[in-house]
Amino acid sequence: MSLVIDVYKGEGGKCKVEVRGRLDTHTASEFDQKLSVVDVSEFPVQALDLSGLSYVSSAGMRSLFKAKKRLADAGGQLLLVNPQPQVRKVFDIIKALPSSSIFANEEEMDRYLDAMQRKEQSI
Repeated sequence: MSLVIDVYKGEGGKCKVEVRGRLDTHTASEFDQKLSVVDVSEFPVQALDLSGLSYVSSAGMRSLFKAKKRLADAGGQLLLVNPQPQVRKVFDIIKALPSSSIFANEEEMDRYLDAMQRKEQSI
């Protein structure tokens, strides 16, 4: 199965990226290229919807790390939402992505983003 990536640019600096298929050696470069063209200064919060991601390999994990680093270096944030159980297990085994950036569903992610915005407003 190939990889399908749809980018939805929203308001308030948020961007949703839906990833479906397999993120592996054969598809990682496509993933890297697709995310690299999303302007971090315009969209500092990028949420990857992984509900359709059925498999992630070590090459796929490297691509996720690169995307996370690119955003972090620019003061942005990469959030992962809706990981399938088999993908979540890989994240848990590797323990390289902070659990604070992985959300079970969009409602959980929205609560987190709302709390972060309230926190910034009170500063």
